[in-house]
Amino acid sequence: MKSSTNIRGILFLLLLFPFHLAIAQKVYVLDAESEEGIGNVIVYNEDRSGTVITGIDGSCDLEIFKRTERLTFRHMGYLSFKATKAQILRQNSRVYLNVNPQQLEEVVMSISKWEQQKKDIPQKIASIDARSITFNNPQTSADLLQSSGKVYVQKSQLGGGSPMIRGFATNRLLLSVDGVRMNNAIFRGGNIQNVISIDPFTVKNTEVIFGPGSVIYGSDAIGGVMNFFTKKPMFASYSDKTFSGMATYRHATANNENTIHLDLNFGRKTWAFLSSITYNDFGDLQMGKNGPREYLRDSYVVTENNTDILRPNPNPRRQLPSGYNQLNLMQKISHKPNNSWEYDLNMHYSETSDYSRYDRLIRPNRDGTGLRSAEWFYGPQKWWLSNLQVYKKGRGKFYDGVKLTTAYQYFEESRNERNFANPIRYSTLEKLNALSANLDFENKKIGNFRMYYGAEYVFNQVASVGSQTDITDGSVSNSPSRYPDGAIWQTLAGYVNGEYKLKPNLTFLAGMRYSHVWTQADFDTTFYPFPFDETSLSNGALTGSLGFSWFPKADLQFTLNGSTGFRSPNIDDIGKVFDSEPGAVVVPNPDLEPEYAYNVELGVKKNFQDKLVLKGATYYTYLVDALVRRNFEFDGESEIIYNGELSRVQAIQNAAKAYVYGLELGLQAFLTDQWSLTANYTLTDGREEDQEGVDSPVRHVAPTFGDLHLLWKNQWLETDFFLNYNGELSFDDLAVSERNKPFLYAVDSNGNPYSPSWYTLNFRSRIKISNGLTTSLIVENMTNQLYRTYSSGISAPGFNLITGLSYKF
Repeated sequence: MKSSTNIRGILFLLLLFPFHLAIAQKVYVLDAESEEGIGNVIVYNEDRSGTVITGIDGSCDLEIFKRTERLTFRHMGYLSFKATKAQILRQNSRVYLNVNPQQLEEVVMSISKWEQQKKDIPQKIASIDARSITFNNPQTSADLLQSSGKVYVQKSQLGGGSPMIRGFATNRLLLSVDGVRMNNAIFRGGNIQNVISIDPFTVKNTEVIFGPGSVIYGSDAIGGVMNFFTKKPMFASYSDKTFSGMATYRHATANNENTIHLDLNFGRKTWAFLSSITYNDFGDLQMGKNGPREYLRDSYVVTENNTDILRPNPNPRRQLPSGYNQLNLMQKISHKPNNSWEYDLNMHYSETSDYSRYDRLIRPNRDGTGLRSAEWFYGPQKWWLSNLQVYKKGRGKFYDGVKLTTAYQYFEESRNERNFANPIRYSTLEKLNALSANLDFENKKIGNFRMYYGAEYVFNQVASVGSQTDITDGSVSNSPSRYPDGAIWQTLAGYVNGEYKLKPNLTFLAGMRYSHVWTQADFDTTFYPFPFDETSLSNGALTGSLGFSWFPKADLQFTLNGSTGFRSPNIDDIGKVFDSEPGAVVVPNPDLEPEYAYNVELGVKKNFQDKLVLKGATYYTYLVDALVRRNFEFDGESEIIYNGELSRVQAIQNAAKAYVYGLELGLQAFLTDQWSLTANYTLTDGREEDQEGVDSPVRHVAPTFGDLHLLWKNQWLETDFFLNYNGELSFDDLAVSERNKPFLYAVDSNGNPYSPSWYTLNFRSRIKISNGLTTSLIVENMTNQLYRTYSSGISAPGFNLITGLSYKF
């Protein structure tokens, strides 16, 4: 009886074996970045005696092929992949395909907040996808933008990065994360570093709009918009549940960086969860060797027994103190009960350690014998974003899609400064709460006309306090705050945007938006006898855009776009009291109006048989009622005592008009299936004129810059040998405010400050050891050039070896 049972068991296993073998030969073909299944992939062997095609979920059965046969996976939108059947089965039966850039029909969301074909957009948009971000391996999101070759980035310290686009920067550019406006009421006209709060490891793609974007994004979107779309949780598509993740380690020699990252995804059919953590530890940055001696850090300040000492730097190329650390956390939860509804809860948190504002620590004192500051550092920069988004697809009466985005953000920052040999450290602390709600609709049912419309409400409230600490005894007392405590900034807006395809090769885009902004601030006269105790601003702005995209031939495109933008005064403009530069102090000015920009842009793109693509864009932007810092009188006085020093009074005023124009060129050449060439070149110029008719260069016009990349790749290895170039800005081309900061610049033959030209040679590579394990090797600044990007207070890294290891599971 027992023997009979064993025989039946053996027979059952023999019958079951082919079934298991068939299951084992089922493979899934997935997008290498999104890990979503790819349908209609053709799989064939070398003599094409056998062929199978993947289904909608990316699956197919390889049973007809022998284990030793070499198979090719081909899809028109992806690069081909080749491997033996045995290799594929050993790699967990997964095949990952990379997008073919020659065939990609790019979709963008930045113009309407809904998916649109990039070729139909008349405005220039630069897209940085997940694959490029992974390959470039940037330390911060500021570096992510700079790696595109189209955005210029200024740095006042290692913990910074202030983008410049078409002559505009800071609060004239808008940052957005997952559809939520990051700009707040205390974004300043000086260089800002809020972009580093965004973790590049969590960014799926970034879209940069060049030129005004106020129709969709409202105030501040004068020079451009930078949209960061972070990764989304993945639902289970080919099983009941899925679990995946990635662990990464990176090290860089120039600042002794140590970074660790981990993300985990768990998905079911209707629920998905994504968690991410990144920790960065950056040491003091080492500058290059070959360049202007003025950039060297010859001495620094140490404090011993409450006494400041100016000490020689044993290594003048080491920029100390400049190191800091940062923690980023992200949690996302998605629920998709059916094909019509989706709910997304997104939470981001970022916090830095204290970090020095390096450009303030290298300022000489008045007689040039030492340094002005003993301390100047930011306290922890904190950012919290909670974002709930609800999507509905379906045939509503007035829409085909509706999206509700609600968000709460918390910002915290502080500044701490103490002059050399002065025992008093002055500190200010700012906390800001921001609420926002966006309701966006898409209607694509009206023939060849698609309409997008919506409304937005934003509320900001600022808390600001000041204190001073005597370092000799630790006593703390009150001092002036940076902003009016409890100040409020809010806006309500509605917009409509339309896309009309007049012909298959001719698309028009037009839109308009009305925004109303209210600002309320009460001033504390305890420390300064302001001639006013409150201010209340209420102003509206109507902005619009009109443009077209035309393909006279399938391989030739022309675009023309006209648009307007505006920026309403915020709390930083009307209420700031701050030491803006040596010997000058900015005071509040409650009598401000919005500034407006008028822009026209012409673009052309020519495709030569998918082998060579040339792009060009030229533009002209005119800014009126520009908000600029100019000399001012406070209660009838042109100078006041601030932090114990007699300082010239300045204020933000509607005191200028400006124009900026430029040329942007791009090239893509696909030499072979493995070799390609890309290049970018940006030329910008601009002038501003004040109320007295004095003409001067615009502060945030970057020097001419460009890059050139020679790339080689196959399915396992990707390399990039590239050149970065930056032109010179002579003394005459420096803005007046920059001439007043000679310690940031090199010295020309006449003894005047100027920004020299520079170049770097660089190499990066990424090796795919297996489907899960990847390593990267990057060599930056191979010739060890000593340089500073324009307007920066800290020198760029010298020779820098970056190594990384990632494991995807």
